Amino acid sequence: METQYIKVGKIVNTFGIRGEIKIYLYTDFPEQRFQKNQQLYVGKEEKPNEYRFTVEKAKPYKNVYLLKFKEFDNINQVEKYRDYYLWITKEEQGDLAEGEYYYHQIIGCQVVTTGGEEIGIVTGILRPGANDVWIVKAKTEKKEFLIPYIKDVIKVVDVKNKKIVIEVMEGLLS
Repeated sequence: METQYIKVGKIVNTFGIRGEIKIYLYTDFPEQRFQKNQQLYVGKEEKPNEYRFTVEKAKPYKNVYLLKFKEFDNINQVEKYRDYYLWITKEEQGDLAEGEYYYHQIIGCQVVTTGGEEIGIVTGILRPGANDVWIVKAKTEKKEFLIPYIKDVIKVVDVKNKKIVIEVMEGLLS
């Protein structure tokens, strides 16, 4: 069976001169994914396992994560990896409790109302604080909706069939 890879971050820039990089997160578990001695694959969409590096240290920084691999100690060595993705294998991702989902399971799901009206597709996830917010690209117009991941709104999440049912609260889709 072919190994499946899960995207956990994207290298968006360098940071400083000692080989640190800025990571845009695609994971809910940065402390686990980027812990010391964790090995990550680095590569593009077409070849996720192009390289494999070991985390030396990582920490949150503003709206990104700063990460340093043991294999690099200056900016010139890491610059070429800008816009590459960080990956783990599907086996490394682990199991979640019932009602918890990985980003890659939610992104791409169709969103419909409890009345059956199609709203759009989940294209991204924001982590502003108390709860995640799902970015939904409207099906019919060039518009995006921000749907909070809270019990009052999210009624059904069916990752197997890529479908999410929401209860529309006043002002949610305006």
